Amino acid sequence: MELQDLLGAQAGDDGQPKKESPLKSLKADLDFYAESIKEIAVEIMAEGLSAYPIFIAHQHEVTMGELILDKNELGTDWSIHASTLEEFVERGIIKEDRKAHFIKQYKKPEDFMCIFAIVPEGANFVFYPYKA
Repeated sequence: MELQDLLGAQAGDDGQPKKESPLKSLKADLDFYAESIKEIAVEIMAEGLSAYPIFIAHQHEVTMGELILDKNELGTDWSIHASTLEEFVERGIIKEDRKAHFIKQYKKPEDFMCIFAIVPEGANFVFYPYKA
């Protein structure tokens, strides 16, 4: 799934004014964080921790992975935790029988960051390209 798909997924047909998607600020923060996230992804792979780094984007508290970019320290809207496919499987977020499917969908980590975006409506995986 691409970030644009989630940005456009906001309902507005119920007569209520369309709320600004929190994902718009996520896009801005990911652009700002891109270089740091890419460095950490390469490090995770180079150290043999995982071939599938996953970055958890959130605005509250998360007990998974390791905090790498703190919104409070950086003056941004989103914090980022670094994790791996293996931790997601271990914690049951990705079921063992869906692991192969996830790997098949996983985009080249040198070109895309794998983001697990947590918003009030739920959470989803997004592959977001690093800046050119």
